Amino acid sequence: MNQVAIQRKSTHRTVQLYTHEDRSFKLVVVSDTHSALHPSSKKIIAALHPDALLHAGDIGDRNVLDELGTICPVYAVCGNIDERNNDLPETMILDIISIETSMLKIFASHIGVYGSKLRAEVARTARAQGAQLVICGHSHVPFIGNDRGIIVFNPGSIGPRRNGLPVVFGVLTLCENDYRLHHIDCETGQKWVPPRFR
Repeated sequence: MNQVAIQRKSTHRTVQLYTHEDRSFKLVVVSDTHSALHPSSKKIIAALHPDALLHAGDIGDRNVLDELGTICPVYAVCGNIDERNNDLPETMILDIISIETSMLKIFASHIGVYGSKLRAEVARTARAQGAQLVICGHSHVPFIGNDRGIIVFNPGSIGPRRNGLPVVFGVLTLCENDYRLHHIDCETGQKWVPPRFR
């Protein structure tokens, strides 16, 4: 059964997601598939049993969303190569809720940073929406950072390898009032950390 959640084209969309009774939630974050999922990615993602998946744009062929939608509900924003996908919003707020209380607000946009810094309009919008975390793609460079008091998460790419960059995706694990972010290497199925931290 396809679980892809898509709406008519708009500049922004808000989605409410609900935690389990123990206030836990697992979100897989992918980006920049460019029509071709890494062959191992679907199996590795399914083994994590995510509650939902966010695609941060540059999807390419829409069959990518259909494939991922067989694992869990999928939410997506359009990227710069997704202009034909008129039903995808440009930005999205994912509001993760437990017993009617917002646990975490995530602002998603395909292009969110300039270098390692948040773009001014993204930071402004994220703050206005009350988001604590910005998720973006576009660069294919996986990173976790902090800019202007907002956490920034780029999941990297699970599409075709570019310029020797790793083929990875991101995982957000929420437990009670805390959340953790990490990357998974599609070639090993293990946690990925930047070489400078190994």
